Amino acid sequence: MVIPYLKSQVNPSKKRTFFTLMTGLIIGFCVAQLISYFTLYEGIKSFSLQVDRDSHSHINAIDARKPTFPEIIHEHPYDNSSVADQLKKEVRILCWVMTNPTNHKIKARHVKRTWGKRCNIFLFMSSGEDDELPTVKLDVEEGRPNLWRKVKEAFKYVYKHHYNDADWFYKADDDTYAVIENLRLMLYPYNPETPVHFGFKFKPFVKQGYMSGGSGYVLSREAVRRFVVEGIPNPKMCLPGTVINEDIEIGKCMENLNVTAGDSRDYNGRGRMFPFVPEHHLIPNKDPNYWYWKYMFYNTDDGLDCCSDNAISFHYVAPGMMYVMDYLIYHLKPYGIVREPHRLPAKLKIGEFLPPPVEEPADSNEDSKDDEDRLNKTTTDVVRISEPDSREVSSREVDSDKNKTIPNAKKNEQEQSRLAAKLLKQLRREARELEDYYDSDKD
Repeated sequence: MVIPYLKSQVNPSKKRTFFTLMTGLIIGFCVAQLISYFTLYEGIKSFSLQVDRDSHSHINAIDARKPTFPEIIHEHPYDNSSVADQLKKEVRILCWVMTNPTNHKIKARHVKRTWGKRCNIFLFMSSGEDDELPTVKLDVEEGRPNLWRKVKEAFKYVYKHHYNDADWFYKADDDTYAVIENLRLMLYPYNPETPVHFGFKFKPFVKQGYMSGGSGYVLSREAVRRFVVEGIPNPKMCLPGTVINEDIEIGKCMENLNVTAGDSRDYNGRGRMFPFVPEHHLIPNKDPNYWYWKYMFYNTDDGLDCCSDNAISFHYVAPGMMYVMDYLIYHLKPYGIVREPHRLPAKLKIGEFLPPPVEEPADSNEDSKDDEDRLNKTTTDVVRISEPDSREVSSREVDSDKNKTIPNAKKNEQEQSRLAAKLLKQLRREARELEDYYDSDKD
């Protein structure tokens, strides 16, 4: 490969020096290739994200060992935030995050240091006291079976202490990331006295749909009043006691109370509130039998055209990723591109709703609603599913994903090792040829 060229170029008087130099270069290149491969592979192998609460335990353990994340102080004094500042006054949002003592320092503190500070009022609901957050201590036992009771107690507290302090009441988890400015934009035209709630809408179990708990759901002031005053005390309206499926139960309760399940999509029909991390919507699971496609209330174009420019929330966001998203959303800006805010919609009267979005193909050909990524042929008909499960991925699916991932990782490792060995063998052969050439010329 390189030997003929070297033979034609090397001066006999300098062959020894040249041979030594080339041998060193070849060996150094070979060693560098092997080191870079194994370093890269190990780095990739250490991150294996699964879309499941239980499967994120290894991520939480990693984040727990990291040093405390500093609160980002990265101001932009010349940014024009006048529209956002005005919306903060006109659309008052109380955010409450459901957490537990185990997650206070692992997860909750990072919510407070990123998106939580942009709410008008921000609360943590937990069974334990924590002065740093601080928390509202609820008289509820922790654990998944107590989620529904915890949600009811949290909204009762909010109604008693903050009903007149906010217009909208947003519930989120401690692994939810939310862009509160965009939530205010979505809520701006609606009257808080309209009985309505918004979120990422699933269609089984509830005729009008129910909102995914992980992406968060937001209730109007009137919806909160009906829930606490008319719903929780009445077992015919809202289930007494507690169950795992808090998002399904509050959806049933809202329907019984004539609280409308609103449409959170933007005017182009793109989603704004999501049950997974951005990656899993931008690069979706293409399996047409994947549970997600059966649960979705609306047609979607998951893929590069999945998400609104004014997306609001994502779920299963690890603590470190919250800081990454904060940076990408609020600090990173392409120089020379200034996006002017579009005109705000007109205010609606009590009981009025915006018309449904008109679904149109995307402007580009790379990803439109007719592309193959739009696998689901969903309708608004209720899907009959026998076993409700508030977890948005079952453990069986997670195990299946792991079983698929491990053989693929081993296969990739074997292929990379084979290529590295082949490269090393070739370089050694060329080094021997160069050495033989030098020795024969010397004789």
